[in-house]
Amino acid sequence: MFKGLSLFLLLISFTVQASNEQWPGEQWSVGPQIKVIKDLEAYAFPPRDDNTRQGIRTDALLIIRDGQIIYERYAGPTSAQTPHLTWSISKSLMAAVLGVAYGEGLFKLEDPAAKFYPPLAKHPEIKIADLLHWASGIDWQEDYEYAPLKSSVVAMLYTRGHRDMAAFTAEHDSYATPGQAFRYSSGDSNLLAAALKNIVGPQRYPDYPWAALFEPLGIRHAVWETDANGTFVASSYAYLSARDLARVGLLMARDGRWDDQQLLPKDWVAFNLTPFKGYKAHQDEAVPGGQWWLNRAVDGAESPWPEAPPDTFAALGHWGQALYVIPSEKLVIVRYGDDRDGSYRHNELLKRVLKAVRP
Repeated sequence: MFKGLSLFLLLISFTVQASNEQWPGEQWSVGPQIKVIKDLEAYAFPPRDDNTRQGIRTDALLIIRDGQIIYERYAGPTSAQTPHLTWSISKSLMAAVLGVAYGEGLFKLEDPAAKFYPPLAKHPEIKIADLLHWASGIDWQEDYEYAPLKSSVVAMLYTRGHRDMAAFTAEHDSYATPGQAFRYSSGDSNLLAAALKNIVGPQRYPDYPWAALFEPLGIRHAVWETDANGTFVASSYAYLSARDLARVGLLMARDGRWDDQQLLPKDWVAFNLTPFKGYKAHQDEAVPGGQWWLNRAVDGAESPWPEAPPDTFAALGHWGQALYVIPSEKLVIVRYGDDRDGSYRHNELLKRVLKAVRP
C-alpha cells in the first residue's frame, strides 16, 4: 500500500512540476528582469573601436531563466529578429538533428560511418560515435586565419574543398586509430552531415533539419547553407536569431523534451553530455562531449570554467559565438559576438551572469 502511495505521490509531483514549466509559444514570455547589470554589461558591451576590430564586441546577449527572458540586449546591426552566423555552434545543431534521426531508429552510434557515406571506405573503422567525438583519427589541421597555409578547414571552406566538403575530408590520411584520440575537426562534423543524407534518405534530407528540429521547436527563420553538393555545412554555416537558438538550449536543458514531446531520446542527450574518454585536458579550454562542450574536471585538471557549475555545457563558435546551458540554475544564455583578438573569456561572462541572476 505504502509503495503504491509513494508512486502515486511521485507521479503527482512530476505532473505539477511539468504543468508549472514555462515553454515559449510563438514568442518567449518575459520574466522578472535582472536588476543589477552594471558589471555584466561592463564586460559584455565595453566601448570598442570597430576600425581596429580589437577587444570584445557583443552583438547579442540573451538570458533565459526557467523558460522566460530575464535579460536581452543587442548591438550594432543585430536585432531580436536577426539570423546571426553561428559558426561552429552549427556542429551542436547538427548533433541535435541527428538525435531526432537516432530516435527514429535510423542508425546506431556504433554503425560504421562508411555505411552511410561510402567515400569513407578509405577509413572503414570510423564509427558514427567517433565523428561525434571529433575522434575520427583523420589527419586534420583546424587552423584559422593565423595559419591559413596549413589549414585543412580554410581549404575545405574556401578553396579546393569547398564544393564537396565531406569528400575533401574523407580523402585525408589517418593519424590515429578511430575512437582513440581527440582532434577537433570541422571535417568530422561535415562527414556527419553527409552521412545524414543517406540516414534519412535524399528525399527527406533538404528539409530534414526544419521538419525534425526547427519546426517542432517553433524556430521559423533558420538558414543553413549547403556546399555545391547539397550537403549542409554542419561545421559552420547555420544562422539563427538569439531567441531561436535559445530554444535549442532549452530543449537540451530539459533532457531533450519539448513540452510533452520527447524530441531527443534521453540516452542521446546523455551521450552528448558525456566527456570523451580519450580527451587530454590540456588540449582545449573545454571538454568535448558529443559535438557539445562540457565544463567537466578531467585528467586531474579543474573545470574549464571554474566560476560556473560543473553541469554547465555549451555550443561554441568562432569569434565568440556561444550557447551556454546551466541546468542546475535553469539558465540558457546566448551570446553572439565578433571578437577578432581572442580576448573574450567564457568563464568571465558566466561569472558575471551568475552574479547578476543570483539573489
